[in-house]
Amino acid sequence: MEEFEQARRARLRLRVGAVVVLVLVALGCAVLATALSARPESAEIARGEPGEPSGEFALSSGSVFVHVTGAVARPGLFELADGARVIDAIAAAGGFTETANRDELNLARLLTDGEQFSVPTEGEQVADAAASDSRVNLNTADVAALDTLPRVGPAMAARILAWRDANGRFTSIDDLRNVSGIGDKTFEGLRELITV
Repeated sequence: MEEFEQARRARLRLRVGAVVVLVLVALGCAVLATALSARPESAEIARGEPGEPSGEFALSSGSVFVHVTGAVARPGLFELADGARVIDAIAAAGGFTETANRDELNLARLLTDGEQFSVPTEGEQVADAAASDSRVNLNTADVAALDTLPRVGPAMAARILAWRDANGRFTSIDDLRNVSGIGDKTFEGLRELITV
């Protein structure tokens, strides 16, 4: 009788263990599905009538404003999470239209605050504004890109990156003056070669 009771308890433990494993697997799948489907948050900025005050929009920390035009479902101004890419802005604008030329833009390019880009239609070739801009972007440049600037060597590039890590995005090129070692003369030599 005792052996029967032990066998019954063993089967019960096995069933409970199997249920726990199934619950954990289901929970893991749900977390993975949520993580894979997560996109940077976006918000469309409401457009008022011409001549009507549009209200004030404050840039929340960790976000960028991007103006999307051209062959998208809902062109407009969008607030996206910092670190968003061109494809995220197109998704926020409702996606491509049927006539969109999807091959003309770098969909993986990181967006910067205040930029505008246009999705061209088939047959139209429009240069991606950021790709045609030869200036070094202080918010996306790495040590190698910064090292291409005059009077900026590896040590200065490392200080620029350290300032960006400590203070967040450069909001204007004038913020570069706050980096140790960037004096007025150096800044004036870089002014036309940099952007944010």
